[in-house]
Amino acid sequence: MSQSSMPPSGPPAPNLEKAEQPEEAQQAENPYADQQPGTGTPSAPQSEAPQPGFPTAPGYPVAPAPPVAPARTNVVLGLAAAVGAALVAAGVYGAIIGATRHEIGWAAVGVGFLIGLAAGRVGGRNPVLPIVSVVLSLGSVYLGQLIGEAMLIAKDAHVGFDKVFFQNFDLVQEAWKTEADPLTFVFFAIAAYVAFSSTQKAGR
Repeated sequence: MSQSSMPPSGPPAPNLEKAEQPEEAQQAENPYADQQPGTGTPSAPQSEAPQPGFPTAPGYPVAPAPPVAPARTNVVLGLAAAVGAALVAAGVYGAIIGATRHEIGWAAVGVGFLIGLAAGRVGGRNPVLPIVSVVLSLGSVYLGQLIGEAMLIAKDAHVGFDKVFFQNFDLVQEAWKTEADPLTFVFFAIAAYVAFSSTQKAGR
């Protein structure tokens, strides 16, 4: 019968090869050996502080918006321009009626557009100007129709226009009332609407 060997007594012998390794080799195996306790891993680079005048929200910095320009408004000049445009438009509208013997819809549109454009471009964004343009467009259409009636009466009577319009203005008004129909008042509405919208658009 064979006999088993006795187990070795005492602590195991140290690994002399590892203990005899130079200090540089041990540092190569542990790259964090030179770091001081508590330093941990290297921290990520911190972002730069935001520049003054830029938002602090993440993303690319955006320059502040420029200040809003003040609204352009000049009521007096706007009213003067609208009145002048109304007189000119009335004369042109009346001449068209006198030449064609008809009330034309696009002519009423032109009256409102001309008045609104003049008031808005010169007067700006004042809220009074669209309302004034409506009133002036109604008066311009009415005056233009009277001018057209006077031209037709002058042609039929073979007299001068100034004699009919200035010396017999009541006769011109009576003739307008007699010949007025629903379409006549539609032209009033068209001119008023176009004048109001044109003034608002031109004043922006």
